[in-house]
Amino acid sequence: MVDVSQHELVPDHVLLEPEEVDEVLAEYDVKRTNLPKIKRTDPALPDEAEVGDVVKITRNSRTTEEAVVYRLVVS
Repeated sequence: MVDVSQHELVPDHVLLEPEEVDEVLAEYDVKRTNLPKIKRTDPALPDEAEVGDVVKITRNSRTTEEAVVYRLVVS
């Protein structure tokens, strides 16, 4: 079986600590439920991801060095 999360084209997915989640939500002035969603079954997610966690996804970008997005893990 191939581990998709280790493929070079899959961006980094990092689980945020509760304190980091609070900072992100305050910075963007949104509620946790307003974040875009990502399914728990997504193969790129870390194995320890649980429903309700927030994931920071860092992608390479042509216009900026990197693009950071946040996703809420749902079932």
